[in-house]
Order: sequence, then structure tokens, then C-alpha cells
Amino acid sequence: MVDHLVMRFCPNLSMLFKEVDFVERFALAAKAGFTAVEFWWPSGEDLGRVETAIKDAELRVALFNFDAGDMPSGDRGLLSDPERQQEFRENVPVALEFARSVGCSRLNALVGLELDGVDLTEQLELARDNVAWAADQAAAHGVEVLIEALNTFENGPYLLYTTSAAADFVERVGRDNVKLQYDAYHMQRMEGNVVATLREYAGSIGHIQVADSPDRGEPGTGELNYRYIFAALEKLSYGGWVGLEYQPTTATTQESLAWLPREQRSGEVRIEKLHFSSR
Repeated sequence: MVDHLVMRFCPNLSMLFKEVDFVERFALAAKAGFTAVEFWWPSGEDLGRVETAIKDAELRVALFNFDAGDMPSGDRGLLSDPERQQEFRENVPVALEFARSVGCSRLNALVGLELDGVDLTEQLELARDNVAWAADQAAAHGVEVLIEALNTFENGPYLLYTTSAAADFVERVGRDNVKLQYDAYHMQRMEGNVVATLREYAGSIGHIQVADSPDRGEPGTGELNYRYIFAALEKLSYGGWVGLEYQPTTATTQESLAWLPREQRSGEVRIEKLHFSSR
């Protein structure tokens, strides 16, 4: 008998609860009623302290990113840059060991930006080679590697900026444990057709992230009809995590969560109970 598939929410702690330092955000997420979190690579943080904070808060880790370089300075991945691929490959075993220690089975790999003076085809081939290499290491740990398309308005000339391009990349990598990460905010900015795209690629998606468009606020603050989107995911029997990767429009993260009742933060989502004032 197949278990009932349950869509669940987890906050991205690289963007939410920024009222406090990173390691303190885990406790705030648990206090807010969440049972799982996601985050970018915790660059500059002591991984031991991060692990302790996760375990003290009794949280699951739904996903985190491999090291993508200096994100605040504009980096969006290392694995397509011939001069930096070694940085990526050195991070892979560290990230996989950290994933093992915190019980995480999905890691997101940002592929990087187009580089002046480097052939685009060669960049993509290098990125695929590095993802395949990382996926082979990850398979031994029972970990999936996810590939995400990003919008170019905020991220510069990112190599994969549509769902079809990311899906083609995944197919060419040719590893069973390489899947799509679909971010509704990024793809609304680049291509629209969110629900139609989800229907088309549902079988290839391993993780979903959300924010409203165009200002990347919490669901219900922009043009996306998230009640409709979440209902579509329910009909598609999506049983994975939905990462809340948004920038709160309110003074605190807690205030920005008014759309998501506390009792829905730790278990199965009931679409009719979500509070979108404009819908």
C-alpha cells in the first residue's frame, strides 16, 4: 500500500528569521511551529555549531545548497567555471558529510553564470560533468542532487534560466539521482505558466520553492495565485517539501507567516485553511 503523499512547508533560513544570527534561526523556526528547514550553504559558519542548532531544535533538514561561492557579491555557483571547479569538488565531500550528520537527502547545485571569454557550450559541458561527478558521490549517501533555474533580472547571466533548459540539463547529466528544483518565483519572472509547467515536469521535480512575484514577498503579496498553485500541486500528488524562500514584506518573519496557520506548519497542508486576504 502506497503511503499518502503529503505536501509540507519549510522555511529557508538564509532568507527568513534574519532578525537574528544564522545559528539562532533554527530555534525560531521550531518555535514558529515548523518541523523542517532549508538553507543555502552556510558560508562562514561553524558547521558543528549549525549541526548542534539543528539537533537542539529537533528539526529536519529538507534541503541545503552546495557551496555556490560568494552569493552577496554575485556568485551563483562554481561548477561551470574552469578556474573554480576545484572549489566545488572540494566542497562536495564536506557537504555530503554534513548532509549525513543532519539527515538531509537533497542538495541543490547552482550551476553558475556565463563567463566572458569562455565558450557557453564548454561551460555547460563542464557543469554537467561536475554534476555527474557529484551525483555519483551523492548516490553512495542516498542523496539527490537538484538543479534549479534562476531568473536573470536579479542573478545576472545565469546559465539555466528556464524550466526546459534545466530539465534538458538534468537529462543530459544522465543520473537517476539528479532532479529538478522548481522555484515558482524565479520561473514566474522568466516564463510564467507556473501550473502548466508544474504539470509538464511534475515527474522530474524533487523540491519546490515559493515566493510571490514580482517583489519576492510572502505568498499572497503579489501576482501569483498561490491557492490555485498549491491546489494544483495537491492534484499532482506532490509529496515533497515546499521551501519558503521569500523576503518578508513585514517587520518580522513571524508577521509574514500570517497566511500560513500555525497548525499547517508541521504537517499536511489543507489548502482551504490558508489565509490569502487578496484571493
